Amino acid sequence: MQIKWLQTFVVTARCENFRQASEQLFLTQPAVTKHIQRLEEVIHTALFHRTSNRVTLTAAGKRFYTFANDLLAEYEAGMEAFESWKQGYEQKLVIVVAPQIAASLLPTWLAQFMAENPTIEVITNIVSSYDVGQEVSSGRADLGLARILPIQPSIEALHIHEEPMLLTSKKRQGDWDEERVMQTDRIMTHNHPHCSDAFLQQLKHAYPLVRTMPVNQIEVTKRFIEAGLGSAYLPYSMIQEMNEVMTIPAQAIAPPISTTYLLTKVRTVEVEKFIQFLTEG
Repeated sequence: MQIKWLQTFVVTARCENFRQASEQLFLTQPAVTKHIQRLEEVIHTALFHRTSNRVTLTAAGKRFYTFANDLLAEYEAGMEAFESWKQGYEQKLVIVVAPQIAASLLPTWLAQFMAENPTIEVITNIVSSYDVGQEVSSGRADLGLARILPIQPSIEALHIHEEPMLLTSKKRQGDWDEERVMQTDRIMTHNHPHCSDAFLQQLKHAYPLVRTMPVNQIEVTKRFIEAGLGSAYLPYSMIQEMNEVMTIPAQAIAPPISTTYLLTKVRTVEVEKFIQFLTEG
């Protein structure tokens, strides 16, 4: 029995069509048919009911599908671990992180952590702050870095960093204060968990005629500011790398504080090392 036969079987079972399976597997349709036939010969059982346009699993095929899925998952995990070992890694740490943190604080943190821990393979996945808690809770990540507290009761949240959010605008000639910016520019909102509906109400209370523009990606917000399309409140760490911008002192608006939380469910050795690095470094 060959791994490629099992892979072909699983994909065909999901597609219920040899042609679609061949397209997904980048094989010819006769090759898919041959893999299935070889597999059925080895286990002495028919796995599919065949009709003119589609195939469906037999009772034995349904039972074998679970076995094949589990076997492939174990095989892929083993190969991944073996590849990591060949590259010199002995441990793995999967971090799920919000985009705002990935684009500002994380690069510096990871560069130092990976230099100090060369045998730990670090894998990062970028998701919305609102989804970080679920990724950790489900076990798809070892730890998370988010701007908001999780709603999952099983998740522990550690407050590890905070910084001011400053009103940021394209650099221009003349005297610019908060009131002038609010009267002149569109204020971009919803690019950060602390710049959503509640903050929008504060803006409109202080400046009833303010024009706002929702932009839900912070990297896009930065580019829009540099292009002169509007102004926005951004964490200080994100402003440092921007070109031709200025920050506006606060007047009527109390600027939000950008908070970073480290989320964990199970504290593995690798997680403990990362926490120690951030809290004691």
